[in-house]
Amino acid sequence: MLPRPYRVVEVHPEAADTVTLSLVAAHGDGESSFEPGQFTMLYVLGVGEVPIGLSGDPGQGRVRQHTVRRVGAVTNALCDLEVDSEIGVRGPFGTSWPTGQAEEKDILIIAGGIGLAPLRPAVFDILANRDRFGSASVLYGVGTPQDLLFEEDLHSWRGRFDIEVEVTVDRSTRPWRGDVGVVTTLLPRVSFDPSKTIALVCGPEIMMKVVARELSALGVSPEDIFVSIERNMKCAIGFCGHCQFGADFICLDGPVISYASVAARLGVPEL
Repeated sequence: MLPRPYRVVEVHPEAADTVTLSLVAAHGDGESSFEPGQFTMLYVLGVGEVPIGLSGDPGQGRVRQHTVRRVGAVTNALCDLEVDSEIGVRGPFGTSWPTGQAEEKDILIIAGGIGLAPLRPAVFDILANRDRFGSASVLYGVGTPQDLLFEEDLHSWRGRFDIEVEVTVDRSTRPWRGDVGVVTTLLPRVSFDPSKTIALVCGPEIMMKVVARELSALGVSPEDIFVSIERNMKCAIGFCGHCQFGADFICLDGPVISYASVAARLGVPEL
């Protein structure tokens, strides 16, 4: 429960309302290792604490990255931080993307909006161990071209010959030569064998439900579709009960969880 002090070493704007913070332990004694898909609790003194997924490279060493969108008082304060600011950090917490389970299988990474942030570490992990997997694809959908995150990474990944990257926007508000439409329209563009595919999906809950339905229709088993549910986490250790979702505590049993285990509950309004 005790936050450790971390120092901001870089603030990188991603979009008009989103930044990526690079942090290092202020006194060199913070935990730096993490698994793709895990989250930490970020604490701004005098403002509050929020759960934010880790968005950096797991192999990057002592630097942690968190991508934050302005949605409230604490995230506004985080986005306003400057280099050399100090914040409190707890974690990492939670479950991770099952990249180990995906070895020798085809892997689909499907993101909507800021959902690419918690999936980005999984992409880095897969690319660092590319020979362990079958085909690999990243499908990314956002509202407008201005909402695109990690554009340098997307260009870099697209420049490789061992991963397919497809991007679409819901609507184009500036000159845009890419696809326009929802992210599921990209599925026919990439090659994968549904009988041996692991899908990692993150985005708004309605988007994850639609993607899971489409993948299931194509023959991907619901047990092989994994989603990230980041809702209402407050203590991160299963103590406060804020994130209880049916029989699960998202901070302990998630945020990464098999779609098969939560599909029925995601369909219940206000649960």
